[in-house]
Amino acid sequence: MWFRNLVLYRFTQPFDLSPEALEEKLGEKPFRPVGDMEPAFSGWVEPLGKEGRQLVHTSGNCMLLCARKEEKILPAAAVRELVEVRAAEIEEREGREVRTRERRELKETVLLEMIPRAFSKSRRQYAYIDGKNGWLVVDSASASRAEELIDLLRECLGSFPVVPLQVEEAPDVILTEWLKQRLTPVEVQIGDECELRDLVEDGAIVRVRREDLFSDEIRVHLDAGKRVMRLALTWDERVSFVLDEKFQLRRLRFQDAVLDEAGESGAETAAERFDADYALMAGELTRLLPRLVALFGGEAGGFTGG
Repeated sequence: MWFRNLVLYRFTQPFDLSPEALEEKLGEKPFRPVGDMEPAFSGWVEPLGKEGRQLVHTSGNCMLLCARKEEKILPAAAVRELVEVRAAEIEEREGREVRTRERRELKETVLLEMIPRAFSKSRRQYAYIDGKNGWLVVDSASASRAEELIDLLRECLGSFPVVPLQVEEAPDVILTEWLKQRLTPVEVQIGDECELRDLVEDGAIVRVRREDLFSDEIRVHLDAGKRVMRLALTWDERVSFVLDEKFQLRRLRFQDAVLDEAGESGAETAAERFDADYALMAGELTRLLPRLVALFGGEAGGFTGG
């Protein structure tokens, strides 16, 4: 159980639900297959999958959750084509133009006809709640998908007082300074990937992977005023990631020192390995996140979360 991307949120009020109480609330909306006439359905499943019996898997202060969404696949091009065919038939039959409102109604009719015959796909979305330290950590490369999980939590809990993490210092400013000065805090090392961008509208974007970021070529772009919008970093030789201008962590990887500890856990079953990996991951992130926030000036407005 290793998260691959992090979208970070902070509680604006203490989260004091026990794992048992949260389990009961989530149990009000378990996952089920999407219905014939439904475009999508979301619900909660056991984080351990077939090995699990609970919707909330706890390690220390961290409560792991897993939402599952199943949705019908309706290719936009196929929908548009059928709408155009129907509109052309009306225009030929009635000798008039089909206007925008009627096209929207045609599209709704087409969707209703296509949904029962459409194939479906599903995906799982993991997150954990660290109520003691005031964090919601979502394993997602997309902020919009992370918000879907939060909406599902609010649907079950009535309210869920979290906001996206905001740091005091703009990440692109700090990242640019680190790369330009070739100087980072002692526990942070720069990797071999970055994205540089002009700040002017429609400005140039330069993406670099598997390159020496201290090369003359990169220096030219920095001297020309480009900002670092993404930068590969390694923290404490234990966790590597690409940090972006929105303070989201992408392509999270735990280094050999961490994986070696996971291999020494003594876990024998799949459930034991899952539990050991999750506990180790949550422990690493509990140390990493507050330190990383501090390196960017702390939380905006002095906000301290839960």
